Amino acid sequence: MRYAETGFNLEIDLSKGSIDKVETDPKETALHLGGNGINAKLLFDRVPPGTDPFSPENLLIFGNGLLNGTPVPGANRVSVDTIAPVNGLMGHSLMGGFFGAEMKMAGYDRIVIRGRAPDLVYLAIHKNRVEIRDATHLRGKGIYDTTCLIKEELKDQRAWVAAIGPAGENRVITASIDCGNSSASRTAGPVMGYKNLKAIAIRGTKDVNIAHPAELWEICSRLRKELDENPNVGDWMAVDEDDSFHHNNFSWGNARIRRKNFWSASLEERWRNLKYDHMSRQTGCWNCPKACHNVIQWPGRRRFSYKCYGKDTYHMASFQELDFTYEILGIAQDLGLDSYSTPQVIAFALELLEAGILKQSDFPGMPADVRGRFYYLIDKIAHREGIGDILAHGTSGAAAIIGNGAEAFDHNTIKKFEQLPIKLGKLNPAYFLMIATGEDMAITQIEGSFPQDPITDPELREEFIRKWVAVPDKKFIEWFRQWEKRDELPDDAMCAITDWNECMHYLDDSLGFCGFVSSFRGQFGGTTGYHVWNMPEVITHATGMEFDKDRLWECFMRNRNLIRALNARLGLRRYMERPPEDHWAVRNEEYEQQLLTKYYDFKGWTFDGIPTKETLEKLGLGYVAEDLIKRGVLTGEEVTALNDPRANKDKE
Repeated sequence: MRYAETGFNLEIDLSKGSIDKVETDPKETALHLGGNGINAKLLFDRVPPGTDPFSPENLLIFGNGLLNGTPVPGANRVSVDTIAPVNGLMGHSLMGGFFGAEMKMAGYDRIVIRGRAPDLVYLAIHKNRVEIRDATHLRGKGIYDTTCLIKEELKDQRAWVAAIGPAGENRVITASIDCGNSSASRTAGPVMGYKNLKAIAIRGTKDVNIAHPAELWEICSRLRKELDENPNVGDWMAVDEDDSFHHNNFSWGNARIRRKNFWSASLEERWRNLKYDHMSRQTGCWNCPKACHNVIQWPGRRRFSYKCYGKDTYHMASFQELDFTYEILGIAQDLGLDSYSTPQVIAFALELLEAGILKQSDFPGMPADVRGRFYYLIDKIAHREGIGDILAHGTSGAAAIIGNGAEAFDHNTIKKFEQLPIKLGKLNPAYFLMIATGEDMAITQIEGSFPQDPITDPELREEFIRKWVAVPDKKFIEWFRQWEKRDELPDDAMCAITDWNECMHYLDDSLGFCGFVSSFRGQFGGTTGYHVWNMPEVITHATGMEFDKDRLWECFMRNRNLIRALNARLGLRRYMERPPEDHWAVRNEEYEQQLLTKYYDFKGWTFDGIPTKETLEKLGLGYVAEDLIKRGVLTGEEVTALNDPRANKDKE
């Protein structure tokens, strides 16, 4: 008997119209846990390099985190992975809500989709039946109508529907897959559109087996109470009316301008009134005590849900007042456009118009006012009409097509993905490493475990340390204790801190944890829901597999190096791991490159950022090393970065 997982994948070939229930190997679970770990292995094993993302051979995988659907609170994330059209690398996004738990209770750990349907279809997984159904009547419809019509056809309002809107159908790079109050954004939407898959509807009624139910229930009851009572976990950005953090520190427009001191007491009062005057309710995801989603009913608009920074994206991109995001966000979501990257693409287009690189003739019929321009452009992008056909390629892709100096206005992409528009005056070494070397492509998955700033008051600092249960090793405490304002931590500390941050995010993604009850919360208040010390106990009682901190960390390293190797096979190299020129006001190219070399060496990677044969073999990934050698990506004789002759300059 399999515990915490079903032991089965649902394999769909849309070209053939075939549906197969495939038993999986429990050894893979022991090695990779679930989520993005096993998804990456499937992509490595089944999608050869050179495969066009828009081809039948590319896979689209909905992979449950290992603990989804169990009593473990806060475990509800599904990893949605594919080869991303925007850059040809592994595209990874996360979807919370209820879809993953419903998939598990339908009897599947993963849905693996290959091929391309001859015409638009949707997948219905309804209790014990799986069907590929005609969806031509849903063509061009938004997320809301699609969801309602499918539920009516299934005669089940409790089904969960993950769908694309017109943007996904038209393969817009910033298209998302939306399901209720959650979405998988920035990578998989256009691939789902290419496959002519309008939606996946799922309803499950089966039990999920637990290895030690009584012991797990006792632990989960305690954890649920702790999470509920802990103000430091959960998405406080969605429930706290004080939003000075985003407005003062994040960039406005096309990720180029900060408006410090924008926030004020009067603005906060207006924001509070705006929110509560239009909020229907607050909701959460499957089996989570936190209600992080605000459901908004704006006059003349359909209800929509937002969390976190989503409430700010459109008004900050357009330099408008707070109400503009509420006005436009529901429309953008119904079109199936990602609310983080799409506003940046629109701001980029208008900045090019201001600079004279694009002309007014490129925008026929566009209103003169800023708000009208944003409405105009989201419609053009979603339907790939006129200038929208170019902007549908995302900021980097559009800049390359437009040319004429447009590339210089690409202020905020890394590996061609739009990131959160954080602008800093001076390079933060750990942040540089996280954002430069990150491969999650999910914009929140770059930080969280170590505080961003030192605490100068000795008593407050020690109080923070006393509560810092998540810290995996005493060395982090000592670094933090000695850290002062305007001082930089040693390079080895920066490498270790980045590694720890990565560890937590990769574990979250493989186990199914929301980062706001785990990885992202360690930097605030010193307390967090999940960490490397309590995760093993939960895994052991849920699955029956014996886990401790060291084995857990090894799973992280295995998954991290597998994804790095997969992307190296797809063309990822050192030159791509560079933030935009104006990402920091003050840049030090020599130091950045030295730091990158040291981090590569810390990870057991070559000077080009590729895991060495030795590193891969230590993690049980010898078959990966053999494949890279066979393809000429490695020779098998590589040394780690600091031992490479090209690093001699760094050593001096």
